Amino acid sequence: MNMVSVSPTTLVTLLRVFIPFALAYFLSYLFRVVNAIIAPNLAADLNIGPADLGLLTSAYFVSFAAFQLPLGVLLDRFGPRRVAAGLLVFAAAGAMMFAMAGGLSGLFVGRALIGLGVSAGYMAAIKAYTLWFPPQQWPQINGLHLAAGGIGALSATLPVEFALTYADWRGLFIVLSILSAIVASAIFGCVPEQRQETGQIRLSDALRGIGQVFTSPLFWRVTPLTVTSQVAFMSIQGLWAGPWLRDVAGMDRAGIAGVLFWTAAAMTAGYVAIGFITERLSRSGIKPLTTAVWGMLLFMAVQALIMAGPVRWPTALWMLFGFIGTTGVIPYPALAMSFPSQLAGRVSTGLNVLVFVGAFAAQWGIGAVIALFPVTAAGHYSPQGYQASLAILLGMQALCLVWYFLAGRQ
Repeated sequence: MNMVSVSPTTLVTLLRVFIPFALAYFLSYLFRVVNAIIAPNLAADLNIGPADLGLLTSAYFVSFAAFQLPLGVLLDRFGPRRVAAGLLVFAAAGAMMFAMAGGLSGLFVGRALIGLGVSAGYMAAIKAYTLWFPPQQWPQINGLHLAAGGIGALSATLPVEFALTYADWRGLFIVLSILSAIVASAIFGCVPEQRQETGQIRLSDALRGIGQVFTSPLFWRVTPLTVTSQVAFMSIQGLWAGPWLRDVAGMDRAGIAGVLFWTAAAMTAGYVAIGFITERLSRSGIKPLTTAVWGMLLFMAVQALIMAGPVRWPTALWMLFGFIGTTGVIPYPALAMSFPSQLAGRVSTGLNVLVFVGAFAAQWGIGAVIALFPVTAAGHYSPQGYQASLAILLGMQALCLVWYFLAGRQ
């Protein structure tokens, strides 16, 4: 079904609900991965080493993760319109602080405020879509929303590299601050107030539901593999892919931006395709979690190829990384459907907390491992540092894969 041709009402809903939230998710992803392009600028301008670069970039993840559990309660109490618009004000302030920062501490606080500000980019949108679109359109809308994030990642590659020929990274973040404020205004001014009340959730009930999720054997069977797979995907794509292409593949800035562009394009296609593929396989009797596990296993194989060192076709390899890495999102709806409907939101936010805390640790940890190896006079990092950090990530995923199968026998 072509959802934009269903009715004039649906078209209006697309314009008033989908477009503002899609723009917010676009910004969320752009902020998440932009440091992969501007990392050399930050390192040169402020004399930042690999460990500190990983730390400040991962500040996005730690504040994002810290707000996930209270976010679910706020969305139920105040609705997606007010929560998302209010939080984006923090993103605007954080981007401006990042632009004005004179050292690592200012960059870290600014980046953390950005993570807080975009922390509702997915969950608030899903809440709004379930309120304003019929259930049969949810998979399509969700896929398009994820694709908007992919376009944000695309915009953080060649377009950002092009923008840096006219302005420095500080000017770029001033523009992003202004865009964040505009999108916040669009959400608050265009999105309708929620038309159905979900009921006030008491704090004690919310905490009890979180306890049910975090004590579930199924949750802890699936979560470790999901978290380690997504952590590898997010931490590498969000920062370390760019330096790897420079230091291991020997590419210049234009070449790096091109590869990252196609990686993001493949990721966008992956988000759109993965829902279709999972649904078709499900009709054939293959459970979504089975599809997810095989997808994450293939993703491990791609990481192993990257770890092996320079390849003849880096663009093709990194496109595989972008496309197959999206399989780590399949467990989100699969897990949520395995719990009572009133706990579905807390299942997703609980998983999100662990993913983003892990991404914070991994993005910082990769930099710390790389810092153990010598840095060249030109500021390039050792290929052995990348190999060591990727080996650690792969080892963790392998252990969690073994745990998934062992726990399934109990």
